Amino acid sequence: MKFVDTERKKEIDAKLELVKQQTAALWAAVCSDHVIRYFEQERPQDERPRQAIAAARLWARGRISVDEARKAAFAADAAAREATGAAAIAAARAAGQAAATAYMFGHAIHASTYAAKSVFYVADSEQEAVEKERAWQYDRLHELAILINKGI
Repeated sequence: MKFVDTERKKEIDAKLELVKQQTAALWAAVCSDHVIRYFEQERPQDERPRQAIAAARLWARGRISVDEARKAAFAADAAAREATGAAAIAAARAAGQAAATAYMFGHAIHASTYAAKSVFYVADSEQEAVEKERAWQYDRLHELAILINKGI
């Protein structure tokens, strides 16, 4: 079965329009971190995707440059090309997209989509798993936006 996204993605897109790029990067990191285990199960010694997730968080907090985050994104994409399982590939791509949010806001939604795809593949192409993942992602974005607006 082919991956089909949910209506919830439109709600996520609309919510993303209301946040800053740093918030989007943090959220993309949360989405990626939620599925990184699927990559690590296949390639436990390869830390590049996890480093990309860390880079997204570090960039959002002003601790690394866009260039450093971009390098981490490219490294995660290289790790994805070396993986073989669909869930592992999607999880590594999610991590790369999270780090890539540092140089282009639009990569945040791609991180969440790759995370949803990773869940889809693990769940044997069950659409219900995508629905649940997208709902979880929306809730995390909503919570993160509230926390950041409160200055937490």
